Amino acid sequence: MADERRIAYFSMEIGLEEGMPTYSGGLGILAGDTVQSAADMRIPLVAVTLLHRKGYFFQKLGNDGWQTEEPVAWVPQDYTAEQSQKVVVNLEGRPVKIRAWKYEVKGISGYTVPVYMLDTDMEENAEQDRTLTHYLYGFEQRYRLCQEIILGIGGVKILRALGYDQIERFHMNEGHAGLLTLELLEEQLRKKGENVSITAEDVNEVRKQCVFTTHTPVAAGHDQFPLDLVHQVFGQHDAFALENVFCCDKVLNMTYLALNLSSYVNGVAKKHGEVSRQMFIGYKIDAITNGIHAGRWASQPFQKLFDEHIPGWREDNFSLRYALSISCEDIQKAHARNKRELIEHVNQYTNIGMDTEVLTIGFARRAATYKRPDLVFSDLDRLRKIASEKGRFQIVFAGKAHPKDNEGKELIKRIFASSRDLRQTVRIAYLPNYDMSIGRLMTAGVDVWLNTPQPPMEASGTSGMKAALNGVPSLSILDGWWIEGCIEGVTGWAIGHNHRLKEQPDRAQDAQWLYEKLEHVVDLYYNDHPRFYSMMLHAIALNGSFFNTQRMMQQYVLKAYFV
Repeated sequence: MADERRIAYFSMEIGLEEGMPTYSGGLGILAGDTVQSAADMRIPLVAVTLLHRKGYFFQKLGNDGWQTEEPVAWVPQDYTAEQSQKVVVNLEGRPVKIRAWKYEVKGISGYTVPVYMLDTDMEENAEQDRTLTHYLYGFEQRYRLCQEIILGIGGVKILRALGYDQIERFHMNEGHAGLLTLELLEEQLRKKGENVSITAEDVNEVRKQCVFTTHTPVAAGHDQFPLDLVHQVFGQHDAFALENVFCCDKVLNMTYLALNLSSYVNGVAKKHGEVSRQMFIGYKIDAITNGIHAGRWASQPFQKLFDEHIPGWREDNFSLRYALSISCEDIQKAHARNKRELIEHVNQYTNIGMDTEVLTIGFARRAATYKRPDLVFSDLDRLRKIASEKGRFQIVFAGKAHPKDNEGKELIKRIFASSRDLRQTVRIAYLPNYDMSIGRLMTAGVDVWLNTPQPPMEASGTSGMKAALNGVPSLSILDGWWIEGCIEGVTGWAIGHNHRLKEQPDRAQDAQWLYEKLEHVVDLYYNDHPRFYSMMLHAIALNGSFFNTQRMMQQYVLKAYFV
């Protein structure tokens, strides 16, 4: 089977199952959906990631909303099979052994895609090296650099040890795996013999093999390591002297490394492709808009509805456009079951006392300042007025802040404070430990999906896509995927105007636009049921049928994998 594989997909995190804490958020969930669609479509792909024995972290929230973190306990042997092959990478002059654990993703036809999860926790390794694959995005720069060496260098080596010798494309899902390019250069040198230098031909051969997807227009999202640290941990490499490979002064920038050594580069939405071309002048950067795996994210009531009305939708996601033939009564009943399940969960875990008859809004993202989850609380009196004059509404939040992101943690505290101030008129719940399970409950169970990022810092976003697949329209800032998905009053509502993306951010103006649209949404929900249910159907038919990983993977196949 190894000889059949032509594509190697590298990602620092991959969300595969709820019981496997091998992801932190959107990047990992996208990777899991990508691998699942590859299996469905029989794409000859193999995936590589790290094992993350301690996960990202388990989030606990105090009464004031302050986040604390604990390691996540899970048993890899319950999900994966240890492989006998081992490889070695050198870190700070020490040999560090790496083994792999195999997880198989099965497609709808039975075709499987193997996922190899790299692990250094072995007795043969020094104590400090055994923990290098434990924590996703953990500790400080040295730890992160070691992880990225293990993923990139170790990942290529483990594939070769496992017999994957026919790989034609190495797809880097973000820059974390960028060092795989150096191992591919080493392979070129080994073919030529000893004591040879890297040539332009070697670089071009590596470039032909590599595909790079960049995911963030946020500067902090691009990993950079001081060259002094790189030399200490990684050692010397001839490629460091090549300006067309290492273009950045005194730092190893993983994004530039991947850009310089990839034949195809893409952003994850049309707008993000444009922003990326502005960030990285001179590079050819295409765009393939993200998607979600329809089978993984359609709730059970909607899967049943699709099975009855759109047979074959799993094999052909584009056929979801026929959702317009589903009756409003059927769509309302399916959504009511999802909403009841969510509200029961919220009340059980928060004791807020939410009501299934009240308009319920959902917001679940990583708690980061540019995502602005607190924008809706800019004017509490305005919220009270909308609730008393237009109709009641309630909001369900979820999301983790990075353990070192104190500003993100303060955001959660502010949401808790606002919820206390509003408790007489607007019920607000914050669900702790946001994961795949909570994501499924929320994207299917709320009535409206809210998203308020600061433009143009939303690369894509996929939560609104999951909501749309379950008949939930979005109320969102025009950024990321929503620029492409929003048909005003048909699939959801835009906060603000598209031209705002070219202007300086204006938080006060964005809040004003949000309140104006919220008034309209509340009024529509309570006073024009046929139109609201029609929007639910159009969210599925127009957005669900297109913003999926089946369409996304078709584009990768045509543009990047087999060209």
